Amino acid sequence: MSTRELDAAGITGPELRASYAACRRLLAEHGKTYHLATLLLPPAKRPYVQALYGFARYADEIVDDLSSTLTDDEKAAELDEFAVSVLGDLKRGESDHPITRALVDTVVRWDVDVALIEAFLVSMRMDLTVTEYATYDDLMTYVYGSAAVIGLEMVPILEHPGVPRSIVEPYAHDLGVAFQLANFVRDVGEDLRRGRIYLPMEDLALFGVDRDRLARGVVDGPIRRLLAYEVARCREIYRAAWPGFRLLAPESQECMKTAFLLYGGILDAVEQADYQVLDRRVAVSNARRARVALPALVRAVRARA
Repeated sequence: MSTRELDAAGITGPELRASYAACRRLLAEHGKTYHLATLLLPPAKRPYVQALYGFARYADEIVDDLSSTLTDDEKAAELDEFAVSVLGDLKRGESDHPITRALVDTVVRWDVDVALIEAFLVSMRMDLTVTEYATYDDLMTYVYGSAAVIGLEMVPILEHPGVPRSIVEPYAHDLGVAFQLANFVRDVGEDLRRGRIYLPMEDLALFGVDRDRLARGVVDGPIRRLLAYEVARCREIYRAAWPGFRLLAPESQECMKTAFLLYGGILDAVEQADYQVLDRRVAVSNARRARVALPALVRAVRARA
């Protein structure tokens, strides 16, 4: 993280600045698409958005680090200990943890609702005990905490000062859900190898698909139709979120529009791969990233001017 960004954001003190830099590194390593989008924000806002995502990735890695030798019970104990520490730090308004320090500072500065952080930690805990969701509504209980709250946490940082927060929040909620559902479609095979299915079981049954069929790793007609159904539903939620960008501060809009287009590109990549997501991880090409991000950068600079 550049000194310019930290200075512009008014972040002082070597330990606090180091915490923000650590969050940025986590985002850059594990969330390349959104990291690229955050670079379109004014320097004064970038560290705060990166802190929210860096914290989320840190907690997620406790649960999903494939190189970890811990059992699920041991991971649960570690996550529980971390959650107690985080919520205690948020209550005190300060932290000594190298990642949480930036989170607490961001929450305090921008008056982020602590209940959103709590909901996120609850969903992370669910990943260690829940392996499938019977209905779409059941899945949405998990997705609220795992993704929708991330969008809601960002509203105070990105919102237009003349627009009530309550007007922006439904769009932020939908955008977080859409991002997560796109990831679920892309990661069906990867999640299955972790023992989880994030597509509603009622949807699988509708198309004559079960866990064993997915585990064979062959995308046949029923699986292809199931995935096409999930892609279509995800796009409907994307469309519902789009009008909310106009309610953000002008200098924030290009960041979120770029994230929208690149995450939406995940769905395009799945279709272009003929839904072959059981044995591989499709990705948005670097060429498409450049085609979306470079013009957006020009517009973002003009908006800041």
